[in-house]
Amino acid sequence: MKREERIYEYIQTQSQNMAGDDFKGRVGFDAQEIASALDILRNNVSKELNSLYRQGMIVKFLGRPVRYFDKGELESRLGVQLGVGPFQFESVEEIAPLAEAKPVNPFVRLIGADRSLRKQVEQAKAAILYPPDGLHTLIVGQTGVGKTLFAHLMFEYGKVMHRFAEDAPFVTFNCADYYNNSQLLISHIFGHMKGAFTGADTAKAGLVEEADGGVLFLDEIHRLPPEGQEMIFYFMDTGTFNRLGETTRSRHAKVLIIGATTEDPNSALTKTFVRRIPNIIRIHPLSERTLDEKLDIIRLMFQDEAQRVKKPIRVGVESVKALVGSIGNGNVGQLKSNIKLLCAQAFLNGIDNPKCMEVDFKILPTQLKEGLLTLSANRQDLMELTKRLGGEQFLVILPPGRKLQLEDDDEAREPFNLYQVVEDKVDLLKEEGISSDLIKQIVATDVNVYVKNLYNKKNSVNMTTRERLLKIVDASLVDFSEQISLYVQKRMNRSYRDRFLYAFSLHLSAFLKRVKAKETIPYTEIEGAVPQNSLCLAVAMEIGGLIEQHYHIKVPRVEIEYIALLLESAEDDDLEDKIVILVLAHGKGTASSMLEVAQRLFGNTDNSTLAVDMPLDVNPQEVLDKITAMLRAVRCQKGILILADMGSLCNFGPLLSERLRVPVRTIDMVSTPLILEAMRKVDVAGMDLDTVYDSLRSFHGYEAVDMAEGERLAEQAHEVIVTICSTGQGTALKLKALVKDILRQAGCVMEVIPVGLVNLEERLAEIAEDHRIVAAVGMKKPKMRIPFIPLEQLIDGEGEAILRELVTGRRHTIPSPENRSLVVKKLCEESLQKFLTYLNPAKVLPLLLSFDQRLEERLQKKLPNPMRIRLLVHCGCALERIVTRSPLTYTADRSELPAEKLAALQTAAEVFEESLQLHVPEDELCFMAEMI
Repeated sequence: MKREERIYEYIQTQSQNMAGDDFKGRVGFDAQEIASALDILRNNVSKELNSLYRQGMIVKFLGRPVRYFDKGELESRLGVQLGVGPFQFESVEEIAPLAEAKPVNPFVRLIGADRSLRKQVEQAKAAILYPPDGLHTLIVGQTGVGKTLFAHLMFEYGKVMHRFAEDAPFVTFNCADYYNNSQLLISHIFGHMKGAFTGADTAKAGLVEEADGGVLFLDEIHRLPPEGQEMIFYFMDTGTFNRLGETTRSRHAKVLIIGATTEDPNSALTKTFVRRIPNIIRIHPLSERTLDEKLDIIRLMFQDEAQRVKKPIRVGVESVKALVGSIGNGNVGQLKSNIKLLCAQAFLNGIDNPKCMEVDFKILPTQLKEGLLTLSANRQDLMELTKRLGGEQFLVILPPGRKLQLEDDDEAREPFNLYQVVEDKVDLLKEEGISSDLIKQIVATDVNVYVKNLYNKKNSVNMTTRERLLKIVDASLVDFSEQISLYVQKRMNRSYRDRFLYAFSLHLSAFLKRVKAKETIPYTEIEGAVPQNSLCLAVAMEIGGLIEQHYHIKVPRVEIEYIALLLESAEDDDLEDKIVILVLAHGKGTASSMLEVAQRLFGNTDNSTLAVDMPLDVNPQEVLDKITAMLRAVRCQKGILILADMGSLCNFGPLLSERLRVPVRTIDMVSTPLILEAMRKVDVAGMDLDTVYDSLRSFHGYEAVDMAEGERLAEQAHEVIVTICSTGQGTALKLKALVKDILRQAGCVMEVIPVGLVNLEERLAEIAEDHRIVAAVGMKKPKMRIPFIPLEQLIDGEGEAILRELVTGRRHTIPSPENRSLVVKKLCEESLQKFLTYLNPAKVLPLLLSFDQRLEERLQKKLPNPMRIRLLVHCGCALERIVTRSPLTYTADRSELPAEKLAALQTAAEVFEESLQLHVPEDELCFMAEMI
């Protein structure tokens, strides 16, 4: 029986046995009481209690200590139906005998409300309760982070706190639906009078009147035109409005406005509108949420599916890791789609299995399997996630209220078999074609966590390790293992606190059984999982010799590797994070040489001080990518101190901080004494990053370099591209990002500065004082004599090639239709991310570009980029409609469409049948034929 099931069974039994006289006030059972009764560590009990509470299987009674009670038994005794949880109360008396009780705080259903979203929840509560009628609110966040859910929870909280009536309306409107027709959009929100515009045959009330007394939720509010924003903020100021076609604002309504946007409010909305919304709530993307929250969200989504199919779901831990590693731009929405598809596949595969559904790593699509590789690139995150999963091989999700024993009790299992741990893992990963080096890393990490979890789970305050071991292996083996444990502690000069003794005793027992049965040890491929020059491997070889002497048997080399894995896994907890010192210098060995000298003088060779050399003929972007990959493999949460010599290396700090999401400080003119002083302050003084930085700013030194190259790099660092738009914000910032992508693809690191049309020439003159303006890109050609690329030319594709030539000094030819326009790819992907729910835009886009290539070959002409973008976005949406079985119907006269265009589209669309087994209907092709 799983640990969670044991705890739930205990609470359920004790709840049923509680006498009626005791059933009052704060009833229930606390974590320590359960831990003592079931002989489980208290922190593990707390973890499972929180899981059961979130699943709605138990209720929580607040206080010290917090107590838990079975929800079903509580409902039965009080004669109430609580509905879907979770629920928390102060006492039994608080629960009114209603047919349908509501949770005191709807936000308890929001995962992360007490963690990463705590501040946002407090903002939301304050907005609802602020007198007299609440604060209008704007929710900002990427697509799929849960902005709509958050708005609904705000509304529910308002009803619970009696700020809204029980029957108050919550009206939703997506401003993107009519963003091309501002008149129709405003008509929907405020209503219109008869004859207000063509087609307005009757007067019609708007959403503001419909939402009177409640909430009007405006999704994608940045799509509101300026005149619509003006009408909205006037309504927020006065509570009055007019329908379209009326001349006076004589209508009244009491409505709380909640807007949602994926854009930066300061660039996407007018300043006067933003000023009217004092409460802006920013929802973090899922990738920035805590690991516990990601796991809780995954568990909750699987439980929703388990409830639908009325079956438990058993999810392999590698599948969970892959799901966590695949979290990206799609956020919660994409994760939910991925889990639904996985469960659908698991349901089909196990349709004859009444016991449970299996979500095995093998059924994951390729893009999700790649999530495991992404996660494995960061060993620290991989280890932390494995710890969170408790060292188990499966995550079992039960439907609410369901009790099912899927596996034998932990104590009845074979206690520990390191061979089996490795064998199962290697089998799985080899079948998926994962490289040997990566398999070794994953195996080493999982064994590490498994051994630590094994000891933590079995250790008890009531029994010594020896007493527990004697229940499983004979006394002579424990005696020998204790001698080995003492030898290891002395040899490696550190305490293992019984962890190694426990794991080694059980593993030695399994090894001796294999020798007796003349079985070979599986998977010699693990050789190399522990570094060949490590102390763990050397001590493991010595232990092998002691085993040979004691038992008079031959210990093979692969067994030495297994013992080395145990030694590495049993080590004390990781050392505290330190500031990472990064030495950067031009030249083939300048940085490395300085660091080597400093380390010898200081007597320090740990991995918290790194050096990167930049040969003069290497592109700075390549060096930046190398540094990023290097730092992702080390623990640098306390920050990075860059000691650089000059030029572009001094500008890496902000880029690294953005990529790694850690603080970075940079000091130029690096020297060996400066490195020594930095190492001394970081290692000896224990200062934080800003203190070290401030103390070193006046400490300078010089190093001989090629000054001609240095001057060239310094000059290049002052070259800039200017993007021009009406305000210098909004479109100009998007244009800046697009230009930077083009520069990055061309191998150039150059600053891009967005400017507005107001005082354009004066602003350009200011920039020119300190920089050389290579080119201007945007809406208006400046008077200054600099190369100018109009926005339409950039979108058409020609401007992209011109920009590449300007920044590199050589003519660029774009080799293939798939790669000839970064602009097309970026704009298409950005649009598809907004419109697609089930399909991954990054995966669909290459097929759409292949479709475009085939179409142009068949038509024997090159389509202009604006047409290509419209066509590809429409085609991507058509593929999603096919997947969801909701294709469009073409109602116009098909005979008027050119036959050669339809034939070309049909031929090009075969790429989707070949790759996705999706047939594009003729109706969808007709719409595309109209476009071209």
